[in-house]
Amino acid sequence: MSGFQLAVSAEMVFTDLPIVERVRRIHDLGFAAEIWSWHDKDLDALAATGATFTSMTGYLHGDLIDPQTADEVVRTAEHSVRAAETLGVTRLNLHTAELVDGLPARPRLRASGAMWATALRTLDRLGDLGEAAGVTFCVENLNTIVDHPGVPLARAKDVLALVEGVGHPHVKMMLDLYHAQIGEGNLVELVRRCGPAIGEIQVADVPGRCQPGTGEVYYPAVARALHDMGYRGTVGLEGYASGDDADALASFRSAFTV
Repeated sequence: MSGFQLAVSAEMVFTDLPIVERVRRIHDLGFAAEIWSWHDKDLDALAATGATFTSMTGYLHGDLIDPQTADEVVRTAEHSVRAAETLGVTRLNLHTAELVDGLPARPRLRASGAMWATALRTLDRLGDLGEAAGVTFCVENLNTIVDHPGVPLARAKDVLALVEGVGHPHVKMMLDLYHAQIGEGNLVELVRRCGPAIGEIQVADVPGRCQPGTGEVYYPAVARALHDMGYRGTVGLEGYASGDDADALASFRSAFTV
């Protein structure tokens, strides 16, 4: 047995099928499902699949770090909370900056003290919103080398500092180990360091962003470290299938069976 709840991003597997059918396939294979955007999907149809949904996007617009747009993050997070009720989602994903097709809407090359302070204030507001609604907002770390150049405060160590700095029980990390491997590495020590700040783990191998076993990361060692430190939460595959989708999901399950 894995000891973890295993989830799969419906945005990245079974991509030849409509999103509702993807979720149904994921559910039939024994996994929980995750989605990115919610505003462009039929949430009632997704709910009717009977799948368990573990996370989805928690805002639509704005930057956590920018006082000019932080109110928009909170405003659209309120809409996300209401959408989450339809699917029973309890974790809502955030980034430090708004992404448009994977790139920041307002790229920055440097982080300032004002950005840190604004992010902490905004996260505190979101934590209160999450507490009232019974959800947790999770800030995802990103790599700025390959996928998301120009996103400030995106590294795992920065996100950890924000989550620990705000100290709100409804603000956690969406610790993405694919991004962390590209930007920082040392994944076993990273998960140990993040510990109680983790709201969810997301994984994919490097390079290629496919299922475990296709790249350089030995995920069984990461799984053992998570298990040994007492983590029993969700591990989500946010990666593509290198070949057959069902086989890719089986490889994911095998890597996180400890």
